[in-house]
Amino acid sequence: MFCFCALLIIRLSKPREMFAERTNWKFETNRLSEALTKRRETGQPVLDLTASNPTTCGFRYHAGAMLRALSNPKALVYEPEPCGLIPARRAVVDYYASHGARIAVDDIILTTSTSEAYSFAFRVLCNPGDEILIPEPSYPLLDFLAGIQDVKLVPYPLIYDHGWQIDLHSLERAVSDRTRGVIVVHPNNPTGHFAKLNEISKLNEICLDRKLAIVADEVFLDFALRETAPATFAANAAALTFTMSGISKICGLPQMKAAWLATSGPEDLKARALERLEIIADTFLSMNAPVQHALQVFLDQRHEFQAQLMGRVRRNLAELDAQLESQKACTRYEIEAGWYAVLRIPVTRSDEDFALFLLESEGVYTHPGHFYDFSADGFLVVSLITPEEDFAAGMKLLLATLAR
Repeated sequence: MFCFCALLIIRLSKPREMFAERTNWKFETNRLSEALTKRRETGQPVLDLTASNPTTCGFRYHAGAMLRALSNPKALVYEPEPCGLIPARRAVVDYYASHGARIAVDDIILTTSTSEAYSFAFRVLCNPGDEILIPEPSYPLLDFLAGIQDVKLVPYPLIYDHGWQIDLHSLERAVSDRTRGVIVVHPNNPTGHFAKLNEISKLNEICLDRKLAIVADEVFLDFALRETAPATFAANAAALTFTMSGISKICGLPQMKAAWLATSGPEDLKARALERLEIIADTFLSMNAPVQHALQVFLDQRHEFQAQLMGRVRRNLAELDAQLESQKACTRYEIEAGWYAVLRIPVTRSDEDFALFLLESEGVYTHPGHFYDFSADGFLVVSLITPEEDFAAGMKLLLATLAR
């Protein structure tokens, strides 16, 4: 006889969900994005101070050399190399040599993006529900990358005191039995903070003692504002380290989809990690042949692109500082590298409310600090690769709005 209680339980049980819980994101558009879309759809002008796509910012590229590199006949032959073609990996080795780091070809795995490189590192290190420590503030994309891999991100703070620094005490306290690694964005986006030698030494000590890995994101490494750029993590031998970068930022070519993961550290750990990474890479075989054969040419072209971009960054930074001198309502935090400036503004309303008011009243689009998980209100983030005329005009309107 069928049990009535069992029938009741069946009827009251939660309906089976079609989709995975990891994809239960909030799909609602935020107010600022809605206002930006509406303004553009109605043809109203926008001074966009958030530019991040170098291919639409007016920089010159050597189109002939790049297109010829993509037409290499060798790309017509399929060579299923899990870690990437040897000549392409040698190009990456040469790139690190220019930074004073000796990296072996076999320590490099090519990926289509740094997002994919993150996923490889997460898969090697983490079981579902394991934790990775992440700096805060930082780039919001990492939340999605970790969630897709069933990894939990636990923040550790960057603090500002005459420059940015890692709160190493808080980082160490954030380590739990589920922690598997520490992300270091070197330099950080959007703060432009490089990890200092004493911070790296302490990170190595913590990671070696607690059996953690360092995951170093160096996509902005080449864009230092000082004459001597800090060293790359790619040759870090004290703790197991996964260092990633790619041509999206280095060469200003996000559409070409080429990045890499360099593994370093104690030899036994490095060897075990590389064995696992090669199987993951072999499972996907994601890199395409034309871009691999063109990678050396793309990297050779980076110097001209970087000179253009850093020239604009410095001119926009000088313009920003000149405008800030004539008022007291806004200051900027120190920047060591990268494309962005962090502005400190009075807390008269939430950052999002101010950014929304600025867009609707003046047509100036900025990012509020909470987009990058700043711990308090009073921050805006602006892009220093914005075309110079737009940047100067937008900042003038922004500061005039603050002065009202």
